[in-house]
Amino acid sequence: MPHTDLAVAAARLTAPGAPFAVVRAEDGSPVYAGGPRTLREFVEVTWAFGERTFLVGEERTYSYGEFFAAASALARRFVDEYGLVPGDRAVVAMRNHPEWQIAFWAAQLAGLVAVPLNAWWTADEFAYALDDCEPRVLLVDGERLPRVAPWLAAREDPPRTVVFHHDRPVGESIERYEDLPAPDPLVGPPAVDVRPEDDATIMYTSGTTGRPKGAVATHLAQAGAAMNPRYLAALSALGRGQIPGQGPTPVTLMTFPFFHVAAFTGLYAAMAAGGTLVLMRKWDAGKALEAIRTHRVTHYGGVPATALQLLDAAERAGDGLETLTMLNTGGAAAPPDLVARITARFGERVEPRNGYGLTETSGGVLANFGASYRQHPGSVGLPTPATEVRIAGPGGAELPEGEIGELWLRGQALVRGYWRDEKATAEAFRDGWFRTGDLAAVRDGGRVSIVDRIKDVVIRGGENVYCVEVEAVLHDHPDVVDAAVLGVPHPVLGEEVAAVVRLRPGAAAGVAELRAHAGQRLAAFKVPAHVLVRDDVLPRNPTGKIVKRELRSEVIRLLTGG
Repeated sequence: MPHTDLAVAAARLTAPGAPFAVVRAEDGSPVYAGGPRTLREFVEVTWAFGERTFLVGEERTYSYGEFFAAASALARRFVDEYGLVPGDRAVVAMRNHPEWQIAFWAAQLAGLVAVPLNAWWTADEFAYALDDCEPRVLLVDGERLPRVAPWLAAREDPPRTVVFHHDRPVGESIERYEDLPAPDPLVGPPAVDVRPEDDATIMYTSGTTGRPKGAVATHLAQAGAAMNPRYLAALSALGRGQIPGQGPTPVTLMTFPFFHVAAFTGLYAAMAAGGTLVLMRKWDAGKALEAIRTHRVTHYGGVPATALQLLDAAERAGDGLETLTMLNTGGAAAPPDLVARITARFGERVEPRNGYGLTETSGGVLANFGASYRQHPGSVGLPTPATEVRIAGPGGAELPEGEIGELWLRGQALVRGYWRDEKATAEAFRDGWFRTGDLAAVRDGGRVSIVDRIKDVVIRGGENVYCVEVEAVLHDHPDVVDAAVLGVPHPVLGEEVAAVVRLRPGAAAGVAELRAHAGQRLAAFKVPAHVLVRDDVLPRNPTGKIVKRELRSEVIRLLTGG
């Protein structure tokens, strides 16, 4: 079958009556005409995959049948033993154990609102979110239990708590998951009514600019989020001249933490195809290579930083990553040279993919892959059928192609707002459109390019300097392994550009060389006035984004001698 133009393939997939046709909701936003309408509908069909391997953990593996039986049993316990009702919140706080998925999907089968919390949070951060969402049940692992214990102890009527992977005594209101009755594979989930308009998840934003906010997605929104990667997989197959749904099922190395929205995009894609998720306790490039070899991993998904580390480790080890067919990055901006590096190493065997999504979009809603990504490496691609894009100028007016403005999105996968925060909801949403806070432009036939965060632009003497652009140029230097660009105060210019870079081991590039490299590609006002080279890794949050407020404080302290 010959390669197919993506525009032709997209038209086939979205035509009336086709699998990914869309209709208009009452507010005018696009919604998939078919597919599941709730997450319960989505997960219920996975039992048909039976003995196929679903979750590969360090301690045990679950087939789809074992997973569904376990999730159904826990859901029945929520309803029959705990007396929980649809709409009650169920917090999931644990690292990437296979049982994380059992806990999350048990909540969906019981009609509860699942609240995945950041497993790296401190006790105070957990307490903030727990106070905010007021859960009726906590589903935590033994590592997280001490961090939520103070909050539990302060409650007169604490919620029921199930602790996973814990071998020590627990309190009165806490049960060990391992002590619960073994699941009966012949008993299904509880009989509860789950509607598309019901809330399915509350996912807290990363909080890089303040306190995290709980983004609330309905079942219809999450069902749309589950359809998006299915569409992209079908479009990718047609673009390569293949028939969607045929060929071996994917085996995905899951490096995103489950609590992060980027993980859901990969999770939904795997579950829809009956694929396998290979889990890691902690990111380690050497162990990732071993996992890829052992489990014959076909799909890799992670932030750009881990993808680059994987490629470096493979080169050092002489590992050709023979089973890999797709390398997908998300969660942070990918340096433009990443796709060239993948192509130079693997040719067309490994499909490169990046995209764009937010907590508020329930996962990826823009994607760039394959030949299109190679031709347009600075783009995050085209929207999915149930997503619309607007580049908005002052007042929300739509700007013409090529002009830079704020990226607005609307569509099925958008959250309905922020949990109990009407002010934040009103600020972020306008007439069904979500204001992302990202500066972008539409170019090259509808492809979206992210320029920068609105709050991450350095305004130097009235000139806008987009940090992403400068970071991309620094990444192009062969000695640079990581880079962050930010603004620091200047008494005359208001701000000036500073950069923090980390070099490859043994590299010798100095400040003058790095500034000269930037000066060859950038206007003089964009060249960093200050370049700080550091030996240790740049600070990142659990989603892989650089925490620039920490770097900014460090840079200012060094510049002022404070």
